[in-house]
Amino acid sequence: MHSEDEQAIRALIDTWMAATKAGDVATVLDLMTDDIVFMVPGREPFGKEEFAAISRSQQGLQIEGKAEVRELQVLGDWAFARTFLKIAIRAPNSNRLERSGYTLSVYRKTSGRWRLARDANLLSLG
Repeated sequence: MHSEDEQAIRALIDTWMAATKAGDVATVLDLMTDDIVFMVPGREPFGKEEFAAISRSQQGLQIEGKAEVRELQVLGDWAFARTFLKIAIRAPNSNRLERSGYTLSVYRKTSGRWRLARDANLLSLG
């Protein structure tokens, strides 16, 4: 049985995945803190504004994914999750690109609501 906080974080992850598939950038942005930091291989860490620009530049892509939470720990108003992701991306008239790997995400509860605060994404081509 998962705690109420764990259920809320799992629901956030599910909402993120569904909104990404639907191309709903506004919903995804609402699931993160304003001071979020993303870390991905091969580039400097970046924040919410750059994430929004990247997401908007990907409009028209078909993005599908599955997130499997492997570990989730809640520590007061902070939590972390280790998640295995499988993502498939396809541009119109293009081959399907698949990526898979782990993320380590830190969540913060503010005003009674969980949001993503830090994300280290280790996905690789696969």
